[in-house]
Amino acid sequence: MKLSDRFDARRLRPRKQKQGWRWCLGALLAFLIAAAGLAFALSGALLLFDRGEVIAMQANRATGSTLLIVGVLLLWGGISFWRRLRRRMRQTSSLSLSPDLMKKRD
Repeated sequence: MKLSDRFDARRLRPRKQKQGWRWCLGALLAFLIAAAGLAFALSGALLLFDRGEVIAMQANRATGSTLLIVGVLLLWGGISFWRRLRRRMRQTSSLSLSPDLMKKRD
């Protein structure tokens, strides 16, 4: 196989991303979203069970159910965002070759 002068093997490997402040900022944001979701879900559950005086809030059941639903959605979103960040951080850095270049097995 003839090698050209412009061939550079380092281009085939993806550059390592630094796991610095961007990852920490994303993790902090995911934690804050999940914590807010947990707080909303707990306050909504307390309002549904007529325990609004515990959180010094007088509201009806509709407000409690809305807070519970929003809290569960925020909690789910924060956890999924955290998991996506962790998966991207642990991704292996392999060669980025085209699948067509690999040998075919019949």
